[in-house]
Amino acid sequence: MDEQIYLRIGKRMKEIRLENRITLKEIALEAGVSKGLLSKIENGRTIPSLPVLIQIIKVLKTEMSQFFEGISNELVYGYIHKKASEYEPEQKEKAEGFQYFSILNTSVSNAVFQSVLLKLAPGAKREKVVTDGFTFLYLIEGTVNYLLADEVITLETGDSLFFDGKIPHVPQNLSGSSAIMLVIYLLKT
Repeated sequence: MDEQIYLRIGKRMKEIRLENRITLKEIALEAGVSKGLLSKIENGRTIPSLPVLIQIIKVLKTEMSQFFEGISNELVYGYIHKKASEYEPEQKEKAEGFQYFSILNTSVSNAVFQSVLLKLAPGAKREKVVTDGFTFLYLIEGTVNYLLADEVITLETGDSLFFDGKIPHVPQNLSGSSAIMLVIYLLKT
């Protein structure tokens, strides 16, 4: 199963949950998992185990075939080519001034590769998050303060940062202009 499918599973889970007006808390209680884990799955920050996924699908009261309808592998000829116009806006955690665009997602050996463009509006803010894997950032434009646990790292155009995603982290744009960064996640399958 490739990473694109993992991302679609999280998106599909969220779509069905919202259609049925079920909260993360309700699913967590019924499925016997944490609300934080469910949020990480929905936002593509972790990959669910098969037993957890099956339990979630049961709690969503949907058939397996219906849940997986439309979820398939795009890697047909050994490569994926995406035009900039095909980058899809992506909603992650509740965040003000964060605009994600999915670029390319695929599996590599026993890991999942996910790349997004993140546009940060001036004053963008959200809570710190954790990701089950590693994160690489490349600041394309602007100036950003990146909070890693209790440390503040200032990134300027052209700077990069690589870290273990299990460290609580969040970018902050305290400047008066937008910032754009390439974010690459590498998650173990």
